[in-house]
Amino acid sequence: MTRSTAIVTGAARGIGLATTDLFLAEGRRVVMVDRDADELAAVAEARTNVLPVTCDVSDPAAVAAMAEAALTDLGEVHALVNNAGVADFGPIDDCSFDTWRRVMATNLDGVFLCSQALAPALKAAKGAVVNIASISGLRASTLRVAYGTSKAAVIHLTQQQAAEWGEHGVRVNCVCPGPVRTKLAMAVHTQDIIDAYHDAIPLNRYGSEREIAEVIAFLCSDRASYVTGQHIAADGGFESTGVGLPALRK
Repeated sequence: MTRSTAIVTGAARGIGLATTDLFLAEGRRVVMVDRDADELAAVAEARTNVLPVTCDVSDPAAVAAMAEAALTDLGEVHALVNNAGVADFGPIDDCSFDTWRRVMATNLDGVFLCSQALAPALKAAKGAVVNIASISGLRASTLRVAYGTSKAAVIHLTQQQAAEWGEHGVRVNCVCPGPVRTKLAMAVHTQDIIDAYHDAIPLNRYGSEREIAEVIAFLCSDRASYVTGQHIAADGGFESTGVGLPALRK
């Protein structure tokens, strides 16, 4: 089956944009979804075979409108990448309920809403869904109670979707990126943080947006036709080290 269409949320930058570019290189038409209208318009203008749709994935009405626009443009939906997310880092004692809900609304509710809205089309096309979680959903870390919890929930939601939609031919998997060398990360990570990550990651480096996108594109392809309900840590081996001290691995 020709896999010719895709929808990517959080597509205006970072992993979402890198994934969009890989899909375009595969010959897909891509609906690029993001709530940052200006940035989305700018990156979409530089690309062909895309449709930019401004949408806040935490808003049910906006998601319904996005799904309608996407289906009108694409006709069929062969892949959905739920990548849109927000982060708010700080001590657990300082995490207000408003902060908790804001993170959950995008990171978890957004995945649920987009998947639900596009489920009929995905079933009709026997499509693939890839949800983007995080290494923070697999192992606890300081300063990210809402973020980590939301991503852990995305991992479980992935399994629920895979278990129920498999009979319709829909595959659902989850990618859990480790530290990625994005512009935002490099702007806020001090050299001490960078060095600490390098020490803790067996490959001794951050990943790139393209490396994460390659995993996503594979899971959306027919090469992964018997893979569903899985979470894959694209993290340079970070998750495999558990809580072990880097010095003890020498």
